[in-house]
Amino acid sequence: MKRILLIGTGGTIASGMTEDGLSPELTPEQLLQFVPQISSLCKVDCLSLFNLDSTNITPSHWIAITRAIRAHYHEYDGFVISHGTDTLAYTAAALSYLVQGADKPIILTGAQKPISYDSTDSKLNLIDAFTCACSEELCGVCIVFSGRVILGTRARKTYSKSFAAFSSINYPDLGSLQDHRLLCYIRPDRGARPVFSETLDEKIGLIKMIPGTDHELLEFLLQRKDALILECFGVGGLPSYDDDKLFQVLHDYTQRGRFLVMTTQVQNEGSDFSVYSVGTRLKGNLHILEAYDMTTEAALAKIMWILGRTKDPEEVNRLFYTPVAHDMLYRS
Repeated sequence: MKRILLIGTGGTIASGMTEDGLSPELTPEQLLQFVPQISSLCKVDCLSLFNLDSTNITPSHWIAITRAIRAHYHEYDGFVISHGTDTLAYTAAALSYLVQGADKPIILTGAQKPISYDSTDSKLNLIDAFTCACSEELCGVCIVFSGRVILGTRARKTYSKSFAAFSSINYPDLGSLQDHRLLCYIRPDRGARPVFSETLDEKIGLIKMIPGTDHELLEFLLQRKDALILECFGVGGLPSYDDDKLFQVLHDYTQRGRFLVMTTQVQNEGSDFSVYSVGTRLKGNLHILEAYDMTTEAALAKIMWILGRTKDPEEVNRLFYTPVAHDMLYRS
């Protein structure tokens, strides 16, 4: 029988009702009491790292999860991480860079309703997560939610209330679960051994462009951040307006060693700066990185991981455009 480590981090799945609304309070051991059938799948040990609403998760918590996996990696056949849904996709993306080449399943799951509720998705998601953690077909970081298996670099929360809360963006689901049986469509690449990282550059900003975005907003963030992610319109590009100050701000700060990651607000199909002149003028600058079909969550986690390792423009450029866990399929 396989040995699986359940790592508890809080979230709705572990929440109870308080005077101020739902708040995480259950331990991993208490979660398992609601799903006794898991004991017939595998032997489970529990580790409670923290008990947080996932709105309060920060990059330091991603590092803590990574350290826990690293410390126990050789003791277990797989890992299940119970987590709140609101930042689950960010954590999955971050772990995909912090734990690369894993030959064991690292499964994240959560729920839209607490496990103590009569109408809850918690029990289904937990059983499915453990089914996947015991699988010989899966490895690496995945989200298992509402019967779907989604690659960690491709997940996004697309529904705020529905049980089917997560979608795989610009990449197929890895598999599905029916009656707790895994149907695996795509087998992730199995590494020879995991490579762990425990350093992230947290000085990353993000701006969603709106019509008439003020150049002073970009300048304010670029003064304080090592990199800025811009969610642009359509296939991407930078507005010129009448004064072209946006472009001048980006040019000045990239000359000072700041990095720009440029992506699109459009959920599907990605960016392509070669289409319009507002995009082509950005090409050729090593400090300006196009995210193409990556999710914003993955682009954020990746640039944090890269700048935690190096600030050399050529090396940053090489690492950003080197696919990790199928985070990027297309690039020119």
